[in-house]
Amino acid sequence: MSAAAGAADTTHFEQRIRPLLIANCIDCHGPDKQKGGLRLDSRAGWQTGGDSGPAIVPGKLTESPLWHAVTYVDRDLKMPPKRKLKDSEIADLKLWIESGAPDPREGGVEKSASHRQPRADGSFWSFQPPKPVAPPAVKNTAWPANDIDRFILAKLEANQLKPAPEADSQTLVRRLFFDLTGLPPDAAASSSALTPAAYEKLVDELLNSTAFAERFASHWLDIARFAESSGGGRSLPFKDAWRFRDYVLESIRDDAPVDRMITEQIAGDLMPYKNAAQRRRQLTATGFLALGPTNYEEQDKGMLRMDIVDEQLDTMGRAFLGMTIGCARCHDHKFDPISTRDYYALAGIMRSTKTLRNYTDNVAHWIDSPLPLDGEAEIVMQKHEKQVAELKTQIAGLKDDLRDAGSADLRKRKTISAKDLSGIVVDDSEAQIVGDWKRSTSYAPYINEGYLSDKDEGKGEKTVSFAPRFPEAGRYEVRLAYNAGPSRAERVSITIMHADGEDLKVVKMATESLKGLQFASLGTYRFETNGQGFVLVSNAGSEGFVTVDAVQFLSAGEVVKDEEPAKESSKITALKMQLAELEKKLKTLQKEMPERSEAMSVADDSAPEDAKIHIRGSIRNLGDVVPRGFIQVAMRPDAPGVPADASGRLQLAQWMTSRDHPLTSRVMVNHVWHWLFGAGIVRTTDNFGSTGELPSHPELLDHLAVKFIEDGWSLKRLVKEMVMSRTYRMTSNAPALVQDPDNRLLSHMNRKRLDAECLRDAMLVAAGTLDRSIGGPGVSEAKAVDANDQKIQNLEYGYQFLDTRRSLYTAAFRNVRHPLFEVFDFADINQPIAQRTTSTVATQALFLMNSPKVIEQARAAAEVVLKSSPDTDQRIQNAFQTSLQRAATDHERNQVRDFLESSASGNASTEDIRDLWARFIQTLWSTPEFRFLN
Repeated sequence: MSAAAGAADTTHFEQRIRPLLIANCIDCHGPDKQKGGLRLDSRAGWQTGGDSGPAIVPGKLTESPLWHAVTYVDRDLKMPPKRKLKDSEIADLKLWIESGAPDPREGGVEKSASHRQPRADGSFWSFQPPKPVAPPAVKNTAWPANDIDRFILAKLEANQLKPAPEADSQTLVRRLFFDLTGLPPDAAASSSALTPAAYEKLVDELLNSTAFAERFASHWLDIARFAESSGGGRSLPFKDAWRFRDYVLESIRDDAPVDRMITEQIAGDLMPYKNAAQRRRQLTATGFLALGPTNYEEQDKGMLRMDIVDEQLDTMGRAFLGMTIGCARCHDHKFDPISTRDYYALAGIMRSTKTLRNYTDNVAHWIDSPLPLDGEAEIVMQKHEKQVAELKTQIAGLKDDLRDAGSADLRKRKTISAKDLSGIVVDDSEAQIVGDWKRSTSYAPYINEGYLSDKDEGKGEKTVSFAPRFPEAGRYEVRLAYNAGPSRAERVSITIMHADGEDLKVVKMATESLKGLQFASLGTYRFETNGQGFVLVSNAGSEGFVTVDAVQFLSAGEVVKDEEPAKESSKITALKMQLAELEKKLKTLQKEMPERSEAMSVADDSAPEDAKIHIRGSIRNLGDVVPRGFIQVAMRPDAPGVPADASGRLQLAQWMTSRDHPLTSRVMVNHVWHWLFGAGIVRTTDNFGSTGELPSHPELLDHLAVKFIEDGWSLKRLVKEMVMSRTYRMTSNAPALVQDPDNRLLSHMNRKRLDAECLRDAMLVAAGTLDRSIGGPGVSEAKAVDANDQKIQNLEYGYQFLDTRRSLYTAAFRNVRHPLFEVFDFADINQPIAQRTTSTVATQALFLMNSPKVIEQARAAAEVVLKSSPDTDQRIQNAFQTSLQRAATDHERNQVRDFLESSASGNASTEDIRDLWARFIQTLWSTPEFRFLN
């Protein structure tokens, strides 16, 4: 296993599995106690196992006793014994075991700090600021085209190696097009001879193309773990995620400085702006922090908040700093000089940042920020929004009145006695109360002395039970009296126990504007005189204040006191007419102007505060308060301080992008080198720590990092510097060397497999079906969602991938991906991906042969070829050109002609001929030449 793969595998363990084991298992299966002879505080512990043998069989879930224990499938073996793990924790264990249970813990027990493997300290290479390095002298002075070549050649010469020859023009053109644009070259470009001047001209043309921005936006979105849904069980669509994608695309197109892009993505909402366009851009950029995989259904809101913070820190660390910051959540980093105090100094910054609307919603929701318009358009929009808001308020008030179950007249009174009401009335003062309820008199009128409020606290811990005494058996309508208002709960569970069984009802106590006494009918039920019937109000699962005043039981057919049916009926009719008129007016008004655009974003909390250390990562075991700040080993004297009245995000971004920061410029340069050369100077592109690989050319990395900063953090200048080098232009057609089997010294160019996007886009180009429209929504069906709607996940699970735009715009759902992406190693967008895995498996060949989508595009490509010329040989040449970007050899042309002639029958239809050519084109698409870049 490579260091890069190993680091990626252990990230899940460090962030999810180690804290889970510490919190739930180590007390009984650690150094102090070993129930059943089992220890789980080291890899050797679970490999050896206890009385029942090894606890885990890596990669084999059903054969792992630990899995059976945590899932409670065996009634005699349940771990932990006191409570079952959360579904999310079980899912984490499942992923870990299925992934081979990577576990970096050495030894038979967890080693104490004094005996632990020494950590890297501030003297480690990556924590030293990059310094200018003069290019070394070389013997072959004629070979280098720029300073990159001098660094590469010097190391080759030091190892008695020579650089490979330059690739031929056709290979170079194809390499440049795919590397810089992700698209194949056309016939004219493929056949052109590349003089040095022509090569540079082509590079400049590609760098200035929109296709370049699309290609490198795709790379950036990998490290930003961009997605258009939240993932998890009830995966919620992100309707405005595409705006962040377009922000990245436009930034790269305009060659926005990379340090500014990083700052905008971390703190764009806090940056000054000159106009509405700049404000829109900066607000949209902060979607970077909001787009992470989030379990919005998590009911432990403290855990949800901290999980979001941890995910944000992990993403920033791996994407921009090359550090696994998340490993310090539970303990000091095992290998790198990042302490738990460092982690919570950063966590305080992110905890002082609002990523969710609030932390009380049953299903949480991200922040949708309205985007400002330019000049007069903003004034017109504000006027329009004010009119819409006024109409909505009036409509809400009317709906509240219509919802009212006969209590409108009662609310006019100053005081109401239970004796004034019909039927049997059980007041809250007579009810059985469980939990800490507050007696309130905030909004009159109310029945008797006041009403109860759960204070919007202790959800699931409070109930109020009403047990009436019925004078005679019969059917009674049950009506709940409560105190309504905008801050009340949307869904309150009510249990009615009656003579025929038990019913569960849900009452909406929240109103748009009405405040005060309201009745809700819960239905009519049969009750006996034996005292077994009752009504129980619970605050479990509610979101907002739950209030309870009384329960009224009306004998079937009994008339409510003070009720005047005829008068009430006319009143309701009038209200309905008024409501219909206002709704019509609102509809007309909304048609006049589209709604204001929104973007996913974050905002500073109104009360920023420092974070407490979470001992062992637990939100319920808190330690010392840590002042907000940064990683101490990378601090410099001029580092910005965090203001007391701000989160510190802006200062965090300024610290990360400062000239003297040891990591950011190196990491970004290394990302680009990896994207172009197939392997980074540091191959573990998101791990510059002691468990990552050392740079193959440290002086070159520093030289490029310093030059990158001096060039204004220009991505285009950096890319041009790399592709203009002779190193980039070398052939990949060279044998592996014994002295350098992994080609770390770059004696030749690396052969690279095209990624999933390039494969799909190349097929669309060959088929002539590629839609080149730029930007805009990729999932038009994604609208504003009700997070409580169980059906909302159907958008993702039932989505049909029918678009033919570039793969950058293909719906990026977390649970369901385009079929080709699933097979060809698309990035795992649940985490930042600096380098993708590259597998070669049988399913890839089967997909290219049998996928309906591939067959559809092959047929379209066949039609293009058939229309291109009446001559069979020319058609064959055109098919090779559009798919492989070269001409067919005589031998290949003869083989294809033989296949076509032997396979076509004399009475073949037009469709039969097309399908025959389509099978030939599918064969081209299945070749390594199509799938690889030389």
